[in-house]
Amino acid sequence: MESPVPPPSPRIAVRNLTMQFGSVVVQRDISFDVAPGTVFVVMGDSGCGKSTLLRHMVGLLQPAAGDVLYDGESFWRADEARRLAISRRFGLLFQSGALWSSMTLAENVALPLEQYTALTPAEIAELVELKLSLVGLRGFGEYYPAEISGGMRKRAGLARAIALDPDILFFDEPSAGLDPLSSRRLDDLILELRDSLGATVVVVTHELASIFAIADDAIFLDGESHTATARGDPRWLLTHSPVAKVRDFLARGHPAPKAA
Repeated sequence: MESPVPPPSPRIAVRNLTMQFGSVVVQRDISFDVAPGTVFVVMGDSGCGKSTLLRHMVGLLQPAAGDVLYDGESFWRADEARRLAISRRFGLLFQSGALWSSMTLAENVALPLEQYTALTPAEIAELVELKLSLVGLRGFGEYYPAEISGGMRKRAGLARAIALDPDILFFDEPSAGLDPLSSRRLDDLILELRDSLGATVVVVTHELASIFAIADDAIFLDGESHTATARGDPRWLLTHSPVAKVRDFLARGHPAPKAA
């Protein structure tokens, strides 16, 4: 009898992470693994620390305790140069899209390529067109952010996030401010990019439709106890979590989703 195949090593491992501002503890002792090629959702009510956790994971905020490891390598015990090298693997999309309003979409997407590669202007222009095409914005390169819809701005921000072909993508409330149809299109795009890039994806969201549409795994941050109170596939947690607050968060008056 063949021995079982061991699970892959985690792409991301958060270990005993405590987030604190002065004497105020946001969350304590957070630990979880993110498997390669999966979509991992950080969920919870507003104000529980979801976006703060993401900022600790990508190096924008330093934890009061604990660590984040990428493919087994410590991020916070590494020196600044090594942390910068690790963060080059990240693609980030924040709530607003964070586009430069004075630059065209093409110029926004080109920016990281100009800063971090030795590509020629012609090569950069070709890559910019490819990235915009991947997010459904072919032909919109000369538009400014103010000239397009909110959903298109999110997709343009995503094009910039994938400009350097990252293997880890982070999304902070990607559906915020979008109508349901645009939100669903963005969910589909996240899954398409996960598959085409082979990327590992971490998404902060409280949107139920997105959680059930894209999550392979999830963690629930509780703002009252200041720690994680559930971990697993949200479809399973909806009916099987022993924590009533988690079940209520995932139900919120809606019928349970059908099993796949």
